[in-house]
Amino acid sequence: MNVRSLVCVGLLCIPYFLRAQETKLIQYVKPLIGTARMGHTFPGATVPFGAVQLSPDTDTLSYAINGQYNGDVYKYCAGYQYGDPTIVGFSHTHFSGTGHSDLGDILVMPTQGKVQLNPGTADKAQEGYRSPYSHANERAEPNYYSVLLDKHQIKAELTTTTRVGIHRYTFPQADASHLVVDLTAGIYNYDGKNVWTVVKVLNDSTLVGYRQTNGWSRTRTVYFAIKTSKPFKNYGAKYEDGKSVYNGFWRKFDQQHNFPDLAAHNIKLHLDFDTKAQESIQMKVALSPVSMKNALSNMEAEAPNWDFEGYVRKGQLAWEKELHKIEVDMLNKEDLVNFYTAMYHASLMPTIYMDQNGEYKGLDQEIHQAKGFTNYTSFSLWDTFRAFHPLLNLINPSRNSDIVASMMAHYDQSVLKMLPIWSHYANDNWCMSGYHSVSVIVDAILKGVYKGDPEAALRACVQTANTRNYEGIGAYIDKGYVPDDVSGTSVSNTLEYAYDDWCIAQLAKKLGKEDIYQTFSKRAESWRALYDPTIGFMRPKNSQGKFKEQFDVLDTHGQGFIEGNSWNYSLYVPHQPKEMMDLMGGKKKLETYLDSLFTMELPDKYFEHTEDITRDGIIGNYVHGNEPSHHVAYLYNMTQNPWKAQERLRQIIRNQYHNGHAGLGGNDDCGQMSAWYLFTALGFYPVAPGEDAYWIGSPLVKSANVNLESGKRISITARNQSEKNVYVKSVTWNGKVLENLKLSYASLMDGGELVFEMTDKPKRGKS
Repeated sequence: MNVRSLVCVGLLCIPYFLRAQETKLIQYVKPLIGTARMGHTFPGATVPFGAVQLSPDTDTLSYAINGQYNGDVYKYCAGYQYGDPTIVGFSHTHFSGTGHSDLGDILVMPTQGKVQLNPGTADKAQEGYRSPYSHANERAEPNYYSVLLDKHQIKAELTTTTRVGIHRYTFPQADASHLVVDLTAGIYNYDGKNVWTVVKVLNDSTLVGYRQTNGWSRTRTVYFAIKTSKPFKNYGAKYEDGKSVYNGFWRKFDQQHNFPDLAAHNIKLHLDFDTKAQESIQMKVALSPVSMKNALSNMEAEAPNWDFEGYVRKGQLAWEKELHKIEVDMLNKEDLVNFYTAMYHASLMPTIYMDQNGEYKGLDQEIHQAKGFTNYTSFSLWDTFRAFHPLLNLINPSRNSDIVASMMAHYDQSVLKMLPIWSHYANDNWCMSGYHSVSVIVDAILKGVYKGDPEAALRACVQTANTRNYEGIGAYIDKGYVPDDVSGTSVSNTLEYAYDDWCIAQLAKKLGKEDIYQTFSKRAESWRALYDPTIGFMRPKNSQGKFKEQFDVLDTHGQGFIEGNSWNYSLYVPHQPKEMMDLMGGKKKLETYLDSLFTMELPDKYFEHTEDITRDGIIGNYVHGNEPSHHVAYLYNMTQNPWKAQERLRQIIRNQYHNGHAGLGGNDDCGQMSAWYLFTALGFYPVAPGEDAYWIGSPLVKSANVNLESGKRISITARNQSEKNVYVKSVTWNGKVLENLKLSYASLMDGGELVFEMTDKPKRGKS
């Protein structure tokens, strides 16, 4: 049933809002989309932006083999690959859609028979605690996951609150049933990643502890509390630390059997039970960034009882509220599934990173109290500044305000005095290029979303942009570009810094800081320094100002770019697209360039050894599976034939998003791929966050209501919408024709009616 389907009697129709509220939108969410190949999503249970992501892990490959990077580990950034035949266990922390990883904390696995503390391998599951399973016996929906573990016929069910994972395992009859708790397991794991692990058994059903790791996040500590619904009759532990030159005098105790005070680098536990046939044992695992005591308090506050179904319902109600922020009617059920799964994926991260009492661990590794905001972590900013944060500004501005406040707290706690680059769990992992927290902060301030001190925010942006010892910024300031001999991603860095600097200039202008405005307006022009007019592309240049001689515009590696080639990156001037077009030679040249980009063939050799992209994410030479090109199709709006943008956008949305397990053409990257889909399906897109403009495209919805926090509504109608009618004959906002194919944020937030007249014939410009 379509969301907006209804029975009308004469002219009296049931109000749309009530109809939508009666429709359960979670039925259209398929968490298994993106769990195969490149999507890197996880299928397990979580609530919107929850601190716990309780999900199955299907393998535990090491990050390195014989000291060398193991490329196969890349498949397991989210811990789960749909094609795997076994499940290793269920861990409590996961990234969604990333291209690098960490986490996978506190892995739990139910077993029977002889205690096995080694996971085994997929081809020899009987030699470890892992189990084969069938997708026929697997169920994944928002805040609920279940699967039958074939090895011992144990049914596993998972649900969550914000900070607590709740497990329910239904066992066959046995006098030797176990819950294995593997505190050595992790995603992107390797020998030595565990810095220290502590477990204290408080009684026959309660444990507390913590684990500190050194990985993508250099100093990450996760505190936990565990309770079981049934007392365990015995418990045991195994240390896997190898030989140490010093063992102390703890050796006086037998620490392997029923010993309550455990500490080592690597600990594995087993909790032992007698079970009757079809007996269910529940386990609650609460997390805290601060302390074991806070983990227990989080559990008591959020999950005080053993009402498993109640926790499922409460979490699913939270998902319904999140999904109902946009209510759509689509051409078919498959589109509804894609839309609401994208809504789901765009509501997983960033994650709440503070306890019920407001405490959290800061970047300085000290304990802080979040006052007046909710603290968040996991900011994949190179990806999410493009569409994800602008989406929050539209449908979830109070949350994005808290995210900006979290970024400002990060800056205040930073001894380097830098805003986050890619931060998680009280650390910055410094991944990717640019300083795109600047974009998120500026966009939120200019749109009136962030209510904090704009002067302090500007100072933080300027300080970050002037950190000379980071990623070639010093040379960028001195020379007006990042030289190729200073950084291997010199062109990417230059283009992204230029955009971020433009954002800083816009904030400075608003605040009347003329000197800062002039400085950063000049820096925003830095992209010009790397445009080579002899070839018509961006090209690396060394410190002496000479362009790189051996240069391939189709290659990514060694050419000055990150996750993109010159064909795609040469269009990355979102803040000055007209100036870019003029430099390229005008409207006709840009149109020809775009036509070629989408239609040429990119030979396999240019991506066959690249782990972050496959042909799945490529159309011609346009790379949708990586983010730098996400605005590109909209650039047709500047040419004589904007209909080509409409044609390409419908092509992309049909080609890159499907209902299948491999339904995403690339990493979802913390919701960015999904946010692109949502904007494009609605018919407009933020080409340059920081600019008060959304560029019109080609909607996929038949109609939509965007329900704003203020209580106002954006009503979208696509008249004559069909699979063939991809072109926009006309578009109006509140009855007025949008001649420039742009909408302002301010007008959208006032609410109104956006109407597209769709047709199967392109509206051609003058040749």
